[in-house]
Amino acid sequence: MNKIVFFVLLLIFSACSKDEEIITTTNQKPNILLIIADDMGLDAATGYSIGATKPYMPTINNIINNGILFNNFWVNPACTPTRASIITGKYGFRTNVTKVGDHLATSEMSLQKYISNNTSYSNAVIGKWHLSNDANHPTEMGVDYYAGSLGGGVASYTNWGFTQNGETINSQEYTTTKFTDLSIDWIKEQTSPWFLWLAYNAPHTPFHFPPESLHHQGALPTDQASINANPLPYYMAMIEAMDTEIGRLLNSMSQEEKDNTIVIFIGDNGTPNAVAQEFNSRRTKGTVYKGGINVPMYISGHGVSRINEQEDALINATDLYITIANIAGVNTTNLNDSKSFYSLLSGDNINSREYIYSEIGGSASESDYTIRNNTHKYIKFNNGNEALFDLSANPMENPNLLNANQLPLSSQDESIKNELTSKLLEIRQ
Repeated sequence: MNKIVFFVLLLIFSACSKDEEIITTTNQKPNILLIIADDMGLDAATGYSIGATKPYMPTINNIINNGILFNNFWVNPACTPTRASIITGKYGFRTNVTKVGDHLATSEMSLQKYISNNTSYSNAVIGKWHLSNDANHPTEMGVDYYAGSLGGGVASYTNWGFTQNGETINSQEYTTTKFTDLSIDWIKEQTSPWFLWLAYNAPHTPFHFPPESLHHQGALPTDQASINANPLPYYMAMIEAMDTEIGRLLNSMSQEEKDNTIVIFIGDNGTPNAVAQEFNSRRTKGTVYKGGINVPMYISGHGVSRINEQEDALINATDLYITIANIAGVNTTNLNDSKSFYSLLSGDNINSREYIYSEIGGSASESDYTIRNNTHKYIKFNNGNEALFDLSANPMENPNLLNANQLPLSSQDESIKNELTSKLLEIRQ
């Protein structure tokens, strides 16, 4: 009898030990890798139907195949305001960062500060900053470690100003490779859960021929005249080089660390008009049309149970703030202009947003701004003009229902226009 009791107790103890191990693994806080591509719209992104020419991106394709592709992710039309909206969870007019060159006040509660105040995560920003030209600004914003390029662009990908520890020196290392090397080194040093904001400056201008080992465009002429005459293959090569380096970064991690990491990949604004496909050249980067603000977002990894799925929920760049905080263990689901879409990662729950909003600042504090719901989009231009599009009929935003030859509006369109303009007033009050 004693032997039987002992054997039963041994089985119970063994089962409990296994359960504890499973619980420990399940509850381990995930690492968070946010990757930002610079000037990459839907037409240049794999997985989206817009654009006949696509880059070869096996790393990103693997992320898509093992996660979620988002169809209605809105940013701002330019680099600085998008980054400011992600790092503060606020619309640009609230932080006075609505255009390139605006400076983000250090009094703002950055995403890094917010996570540090509420969790045990370490954090880093590596790559393009573009929220101030002050070398100490990232540190003052609560970034534990910053290394990269402060400004909006570099004159050359192999001759640029590299900032680290508050000092700027000249670097001749290819930026995409340099930022990847820095990321690999930083991740290896971490002993606690980490949040890495990796901001490549690729594929932002200047268009060029990257190192041949990094892309799949083959041999291309390297003279500037050839690049200027046909920039698209060079732009694609720059994206492919970034994909190769992202693959190297992920492959540098142990399987255990990869399994415990969630990857979020986004574009920061639409494709530049010189390399845009399908979009009108006046409706790309720098504008509040689809080609300027609807960009790729892919998420896969730890905690993402939806595999190879597409999501149509309306999501703002501001929403990354509280969603990333949720991934890190913060329970708040709404803060500032940020609404969490965390539940979408593990189920097709209805997203809390009925509207998404974007803007671009101009001179004399004037702005173009836009709002959409599930079916319609409204734009108010700083010159007083307006536009209304029925996206359910034409997602490429034609025709403008407020043009003289389209009027009068149907009763339904009129009602939706009033709904959208009313919501705009509420947002911007």
